[in-house]
Amino acid sequence: MKDSDNYRGLGWAHGALTVQRLGAMLAPVTFVLADGRQISPLHIAPWSHEPQAQALPGVLRKLRGEWPCVPFGYSVPADGWPGDWSRVMLAPEPDEEVHGHGSNHDWDWRASERQSLALALAYPTASPVERVERTVVPDPSAPAIDIELKVIVRRACRLPIGLHPVFRLPEKTGAATLELGHFDHGHTYPHEVEPGAALFADGKTFTDLASVPARSGGMLDASRLPLAAVTEELLQVHGLDGTVALANHADGYRVRLSWQKAHFPSLLLWYSHRGRKAAPWNGRHVAIGIEPVCSPFGLGLATALADNPLAQSGIATALEFSPERPFVTRYRIEASAL
Repeated sequence: MKDSDNYRGLGWAHGALTVQRLGAMLAPVTFVLADGRQISPLHIAPWSHEPQAQALPGVLRKLRGEWPCVPFGYSVPADGWPGDWSRVMLAPEPDEEVHGHGSNHDWDWRASERQSLALALAYPTASPVERVERTVVPDPSAPAIDIELKVIVRRACRLPIGLHPVFRLPEKTGAATLELGHFDHGHTYPHEVEPGAALFADGKTFTDLASVPARSGGMLDASRLPLAAVTEELLQVHGLDGTVALANHADGYRVRLSWQKAHFPSLLLWYSHRGRKAAPWNGRHVAIGIEPVCSPFGLGLATALADNPLAQSGIATALEFSPERPFVTRYRIEASAL
């Protein structure tokens, strides 16, 4: 396949979008708002066009925008974790890929209706997943994109899955706001996401994103972005109604993500605020991941299937899949002026 076919784009009255074959990642996206302004809310990693990026693992090579993760996460060794987590965690398998096979490989273009893009990817024969399919459709009447994900499995299985939208942030501290609405409660990560870059207290619960337990004591407002601190953190929120918004006050727009909450009972928030110093991050990556998941944070297949602390509390961390019934989920990204 020609290199020029690694990307395809669509334009419509309310914007333009690009999808790449690698990971089937969506970005860049430009929305034309009702007042005529053009905004680009999805993030593109700063190294994505650097020559040395070609040596990176697939998911990092041209990291951008939004893509599906089947299965979601990556296993980590249990050393140093609290006992209630370490007992259910296993080291990564030799062939395990971060956020699943689909995040790391080139998908194939499929025939699709006019004004849509469709891709599919066959999984290795050892995987319970046979293939995944994805369709991206701009809304002809609005600055919005509708997306469908289909998962076809070879045999009955349980898997953690997730959607992985990553949004750009303004430069000024606190110039954007996460708007979650009502939720039941949230959990801080039970360990350090990145050594030396932890901000929140380990393994705590909270009921207000503006008041999250801090590692140094007291509470922190995790709703105003970007955060002042250099950090790499994860928060998982449960009981949302299937919609969340990011209001970018600096650029005067709101971008809203909506999903089927029956498929994704939790929302994972990835705060990537210059906390990773190793290449290719080099302390320059600033973005917010707003990720609907059925997963225990991003701790991989084995932990998701085990009786982990989130599952013990009644929160689903893996979905049931059947070869008789393909799994189909739909979600939407839309923008409006503030």
